[in-house]
Amino acid sequence: MSNMRVGIIGLGNMGTGHARDLINKEVRGAQLTAICDSRPERLQWAKEHLGDEVQLFDNLDGFFDCDSIDGIIIATPHYSHAELAIRAFSLGLHVLCEKPAGVYTKQVRLMNEAAAASGKVFSMMYNQRTNPLYQKLRDIILSGELGEVRRTNWIITNWYRSQSYYDSGGWRASWAEEGGGVLINQDPHQLDLWQWVTGMMPKRVRAFCYFGKYRNIEVEDDVTAFVEYENGATGVFVTTTGEAPGTNRFEINGDRGKLVVEDGKLTFWRLRIPEPEFNQAFKGGFGQPECWKCEIPVEGKELGHKGITQNWVDAIVKGTTLLAPGEEGIRGLMLSNAMLLSTWTDNWVNLPIDEDLFYEHLQQKIKNSRKKS
Repeated sequence: MSNMRVGIIGLGNMGTGHARDLINKEVRGAQLTAICDSRPERLQWAKEHLGDEVQLFDNLDGFFDCDSIDGIIIATPHYSHAELAIRAFSLGLHVLCEKPAGVYTKQVRLMNEAAAASGKVFSMMYNQRTNPLYQKLRDIILSGELGEVRRTNWIITNWYRSQSYYDSGGWRASWAEEGGGVLINQDPHQLDLWQWVTGMMPKRVRAFCYFGKYRNIEVEDDVTAFVEYENGATGVFVTTTGEAPGTNRFEINGDRGKLVVEDGKLTFWRLRIPEPEFNQAFKGGFGQPECWKCEIPVEGKELGHKGITQNWVDAIVKGTTLLAPGEEGIRGLMLSNAMLLSTWTDNWVNLPIDEDLFYEHLQQKIKNSRKKS
């Protein structure tokens, strides 16, 4: 395949951006050939801006029946991601899915099984994985330069959202339409990066989610979670949409020092000798290991959404390794599901979570939702 034909489902903010990238030839080896959206005004926009060579569909049956696509980009509301991906895989199509992979891990597991059975290329739109800063952070940790990870802390509270933001769309901040709040809308990239850069998933989670704490919404807008890892390390994840000014600080401590990401910079407080070695040899009173503050140089630029799309196309056309394999989308979602389930049950949640129990609680929330799908 020398030129891949791409169809997009959903022309919201993200779908429109992907369409522009493709029609402007900003993704090499890819051609936009089809669009599907049920809203007449969005199809009219597509007709005026995307040209006559792009087929337009107002229904999924017509879109999937056309023979002009090799793969699809899913840019629809969260609940539909798994269903659309599974249908695409069954028809032999490649899939690139916007975040999050879904709302609950049970549906995403079915998506992953369909992807594996199809043999097609499946990627998630985790565009932050193209950020050289997080790539460097991951490299330092996985190379062993930080030593064994002991603690991870991420305070990500610069998601300020006003009441008018939530009132601007009927689907926003409801269990029935969106499936959650700050964890499912704002934080999927951070939850993915949290486990991706360390190569570690927690073994259990204890979380405290607050629902409608700062805004008139029914979903979570303030979360503090504590996690434990198999190696004895611990972690804290704090997030909200109700604070101003907010903070974005990611800190990882290992037995060879500490890494901090803040204000677009990566700093390594590097111990001259590992802490366990110092502790074993030191016989004084209040001494501590010699520490060097190193500003880590980060080269290159974040390629963002176009970078992930290009990587997906290259994986299909050239066999390039995926930067964000679709099957990994379940990991960040597992973390957010665990945080909610921990709050709902007022208890620790072991990973992998009890998917049926989470689904049962979610269905009860949907049943009582003020906005019904």
